[in-house]
Amino acid sequence: MTDRSTRARRRFGQHFLEPPWVLKVLRSIAPLPGETFIEIGSGRGALTMPLVEAGAHVVGFELDRNLAAELQRASMPRLRVVEGDFLRVTPASLRAVLGDSWTVGRVRIAGNLPYNVASPMLLLLGELFESGLPFVDATLMLQRDVADRVAAAPGSKDWGVLTVLVRRQAEVERLLQLPPGAFRPQPKVESTLVRLRFHPGSPPVRDLAAFIALTRAIFTRRRKTLANALLAYPPASALQPAVALTRAAIDPRRRPETLNLTELGRLADVYSAVL
Repeated sequence: MTDRSTRARRRFGQHFLEPPWVLKVLRSIAPLPGETFIEIGSGRGALTMPLVEAGAHVVGFELDRNLAAELQRASMPRLRVVEGDFLRVTPASLRAVLGDSWTVGRVRIAGNLPYNVASPMLLLLGELFESGLPFVDATLMLQRDVADRVAAAPGSKDWGVLTVLVRRQAEVERLLQLPPGAFRPQPKVESTLVRLRFHPGSPPVRDLAAFIALTRAIFTRRRKTLANALLAYPPASALQPAVALTRAAIDPRRRPETLNLTELGRLADVYSAVL
């Protein structure tokens, strides 16, 4: 573990997990010898070192060059430290970093995500999984309201674009609730440790890009009826909303926030079939 006197840097959104909580998080992750972990935001190494000591291979991404350098100086076996922003990785660059590990079918993810980038980070993980990287699961620390969104049910106020795109590829389980005092410096909000268990995209859709575009468009008008909300979706000019909704067997008086994944997929496929 790196020096605990290292001060958190606000511009990186750093909040370091206090030692009593590290063991609780580690137990929730339950690493096994020989597994490969991608750690997003290794920080001082509070979680990195126990993962390595448990026999896992760890590829740790750290944006703070000072912390990355300290971890590199630790020279631990089975640990590779990558200085840089995980948000900038591509499927090809991540495969290159992982080497042969990505082919073994047991790549797991762990991370204490900076609150200001949690949503784009979750969407990126979905894109990487969609590209064929064999992620098994991701155990992630999230701001509580973000965790509530990814775990939300159709019809609730938190059901939205992020929920749909994450849940199409992963089951979400809440593992731990953490108070602000679990971190230094203390954030102003509570945190939740969640596990995403990845699975092939469900429902399968004709055109994933069209599914995403439809979801984003109609949720900009989440409180409108679907007949009105679909007017924000450009392909609706080629196929009138009332016709598309009839073909998808969806009541046009419903609101976007009530649609489940299967219904969204069915509606997206109706439009994909005529474009």
